[in-house]
Amino acid sequence: MTHQRSIAVIGLGYVGLPVAVAFAETGAPVIGFDINAERIAELKAGHDRTNEVEDSRLNPDGLTYAHEAEALKAADFYIVTVPTPIDAAHRPDLSAVKGASRTVGAGLRPGDIVVYESTVYPGCTEAVCAPILEAESGLKSGYDFFLGYSPERINPGDRAHRFESITKVVSGQNAETLDIVADVYGSAVTAGIYRAPSIQVAEAAKVIENTQRDINIAFMNELSALFEKLGIDTLDVLKAAETKWNFLPFRPGLVGGHCIGIDPYYLTHRADEIGYHPEIILAGRRINDAAGARVAKACIRQILKRGRRSGRITVLGLTFKEDVPDIRNSGVVSVIEELRSFGFEVQVHDPMALSSEVQEEYGFDLVADADLKPADAVVLAVAHRAYLERGWPFLQGLLADGSGGIVDVKSVLDRSAAPQSIDLWRL
Repeated sequence: MTHQRSIAVIGLGYVGLPVAVAFAETGAPVIGFDINAERIAELKAGHDRTNEVEDSRLNPDGLTYAHEAEALKAADFYIVTVPTPIDAAHRPDLSAVKGASRTVGAGLRPGDIVVYESTVYPGCTEAVCAPILEAESGLKSGYDFFLGYSPERINPGDRAHRFESITKVVSGQNAETLDIVADVYGSAVTAGIYRAPSIQVAEAAKVIENTQRDINIAFMNELSALFEKLGIDTLDVLKAAETKWNFLPFRPGLVGGHCIGIDPYYLTHRADEIGYHPEIILAGRRINDAAGARVAKACIRQILKRGRRSGRITVLGLTFKEDVPDIRNSGVVSVIEELRSFGFEVQVHDPMALSSEVQEEYGFDLVADADLKPADAVVLAVAHRAYLERGWPFLQGLLADGSGGIVDVKSVLDRSAAPQSIDLWRL
């Protein structure tokens, strides 16, 4: 450890917990703070429900978990990693980052540094967060305390790309602050540090990383709709095209989670503020938001082709991606809502998601394995390993009389092994 800073990480979710643990493992004193007392108790007991950090690593020397703001006074380098979702009108919801700013500001002292990792639009750190810190502390930003921004790049469930092994973009309010921020992060990140020339550049880099992915996935979803009308399998086309060295390997799919389906709206919000109307970004959002309805209608067509007008549909998987428990902004929900709007009974199963969180977030219960009733069709929405390992016998067993429609959203099933009694559709 080359720096002499005491670190506090505010928000211990998918992003903050790995950050706190990584810094503590360098020998730095770290306070892991979260307003959720239940979450703090869980981590102290040695369990992480997000599965982002192995239980054996949760309590290294030097890491203190706390939910009382008083504990933050021991720090002089604050890292804010709270969620920044959108509201029902697709506008940025900054309530958590504002709340974290008030909490940090109440204990700020001269010389302290506050670094934001939460996704925001360009200019937000200095225009929105700084005034809150100043109001709470009575100190002046850029004179008494200093700001930095370092976009998070945590990919839930990804064991190869971790906090320590991903190049870290850092920025600071001035050259001296940038040096300190780079030094602190460099003590834990082995992949290297990239110094952005300004906080706004670092903020913008974050939102365009996921906006780029959103647009590319939208292109794939549009191709999927086109190729379906042409009677061509989309994955077959993509595999052929990928033999060219510079073809990008994107796939059609349901876009969810706390990044790809959210970040573009932070950028378009800022664009609207300055009078610029973004067209490609919003077109991509419209296409991806419509993917769930298209999947649902494909499933309904399978049922109607068999002469049925109503029935039961099993949806496998609710989390926003495979093999993670995160249900935030799940694209599968739009499939479920569309199916139910046509009068179908929908039973949802997911071995990774917590039923209590699903009930709180979406207002329905998950169905356990043993309680799944025979269905007219099955939507394999999330390619959890637990489903793929059980394969076709498992899927066929979920259908009434072993026959019906299977919707393979991620095109992960082996078509050649599909039973003849099954009508397979792939996005």
